[in-house]
Amino acid sequence: MSSAGRALPDTGLVVAARQGDQRALDDVVAASLPLVYNIVGRALRGHADVDDVVQETLVRVIRYLPALNDPAAYRSWLVAITIRQVRDWETRRRVALNRDAGLDAINNVPDPAADFAGMTILRLGLTDQRREVAEATRWLDQDDQELLSLWWLEETGEITRNEVADALGLSPGHVAVRVHRMKEQIQSARGVVRALRARPGCPDLRGVIAEWDGVPSPLWRKRLARHVRDCAFCGRLGTTLVPIDRLLAGLPLLPLPAGLDAHLPGTAAPTAAAQVVGPSSPTVGHGAGPTPPADPGGGPSAVDLAVNRPRGLVPTLAAGVAAAVLAITMAVVVQPDEPSAPSWAAPPPASPTAVAVPSVAPSPSARPSSKAPLAPVASSPRKGVGVWNFAGASQALANSRAGWYYTWGTEHPGITTPRGTTFVPMIRSAANVTAGELARAEAAGPYLLTFNEPDMPEQANMTVEQALDLWPRLMATGSKLGSPAVAWGAPDPQGWLDRFMTGAQARGHRVDFITLHWFGADFTTGPAVDQLRRYLQAVYERYRKPIWLTEFALIRFDAAGAHFPSQQQQAAFLTASTAMLGQLSYVQRYAWFGLPATDKDRSGLFSDGTEATLVGRAFQAAR
Repeated sequence: MSSAGRALPDTGLVVAARQGDQRALDDVVAASLPLVYNIVGRALRGHADVDDVVQETLVRVIRYLPALNDPAAYRSWLVAITIRQVRDWETRRRVALNRDAGLDAINNVPDPAADFAGMTILRLGLTDQRREVAEATRWLDQDDQELLSLWWLEETGEITRNEVADALGLSPGHVAVRVHRMKEQIQSARGVVRALRARPGCPDLRGVIAEWDGVPSPLWRKRLARHVRDCAFCGRLGTTLVPIDRLLAGLPLLPLPAGLDAHLPGTAAPTAAAQVVGPSSPTVGHGAGPTPPADPGGGPSAVDLAVNRPRGLVPTLAAGVAAAVLAITMAVVVQPDEPSAPSWAAPPPASPTAVAVPSVAPSPSARPSSKAPLAPVASSPRKGVGVWNFAGASQALANSRAGWYYTWGTEHPGITTPRGTTFVPMIRSAANVTAGELARAEAAGPYLLTFNEPDMPEQANMTVEQALDLWPRLMATGSKLGSPAVAWGAPDPQGWLDRFMTGAQARGHRVDFITLHWFGADFTTGPAVDQLRRYLQAVYERYRKPIWLTEFALIRFDAAGAHFPSQQQQAAFLTASTAMLGQLSYVQRYAWFGLPATDKDRSGLFSDGTEATLVGRAFQAAR
């Protein structure tokens, strides 16, 4: 039995925390974090909002802990609060989808970088049938994802059946019925997973999946399970399946995201509690004030701040726990109540120089400065940047607060990857499809960007057939593959990307997400953001796959060359467009073009390692 869940705080620690012991409160919340993260992550299937829901859950734990009548029931109470937050998130999501009927395509697309089934396989090193079980969970109905998050923890020894029942508000008998039904669905999905992975596969199955978009769903689970049941070839594949209960017994909790455990009390003592910061985007209609000074006496308690926190501010959790929460939420800022219009539709700021950079450095009373080195902690795992080497590139990358970056290659010579940031390799052209490059790409995984602008003579310059012929060698890396990134016309019927995706489906090639470039010729913020949004939506509606926007900025190209807007215009567009991208859950990552600033352009973020441009300061504040 795993000990991770049983390591939750004992009754004495909970009592001390309820009575105002600051250190005890730190320990209680920090010890609760792994369980909360596992429940929320699996229930939301790695949705981009996982970290927000985790944070809100911990805020409520701090706020309502003094009212807990029975400290011995802390774990059941914690699980119930977590499930309530998951349900509240689902309610808000449905309301938003009903309100924005034109955006119904964004419904519940998990981030390929945060897919919980994939992370379970990767971080726990699952093999064979345990791996198949994790993959099968992607095919469940949405209503069963919540139950799965609890039942998985029950089977791995983290919580009890009674705690599952209490969290769901059901009797243990009713839970047993629902679990039995869910296990049957997972079992049928295991047969589907095995049939799809079989080599050589079933010829009849290839005909069944001819119209499938490659995204697991309950509808396709039913269709494919019907084939597996009736097919002699596919049916034989499921005769050796070990019962799910035996496969899950003894598995540990999924480890927390990289770097988080280093901040937990007992592993590393943080230098200071997190600072309270205002909303960082100047276009959302809220002013960003300076960071208030720290209280020399230690400041208010975590409970006081959780109960009375100002609207729009991150609650300053207890020292140590604050660092842990900010690490898992990647410096999430709790926003005020949602405005009636999308934040990206707000008018551009009068002065882009007012963009605020959240302070995490020594002097909490000082205004943030682009010249002062920032702690290399990303503000969002979604936010990325294209990087080519220049003097101070490593420090500039750290100061940019990007969650990921790429270099148009499989290596990053001369560039040090900051803590909390990930490098994503690229096979740039046909010339790079070599054993050495593919091996480096595989080692740098788990994601791989592919052929850069194959529709451009000066870039990858490839035919569709050439790309399709080389694709199996990319698939052999085992990485999650982005489509070739065309320069334009991604949603156009019979365009380069459309012909590639049609050919990939016909050949049975795997494409995990769509990679796009977009450069706007209209330098007015509102129309430019709307044009980008409509382009992304058209691409998603055509291919129904998650999108990575790996190059974007305002640049006008004509016969005379490239033309750039002013830095004020570029900064206003960056701020408004990233706010808009945050509302499109099918856009899972984006990367600005690019990190270095030169005399010729006005889209670069840094002129050296510490000197951020106006655009760079806007990027630092973006999420």
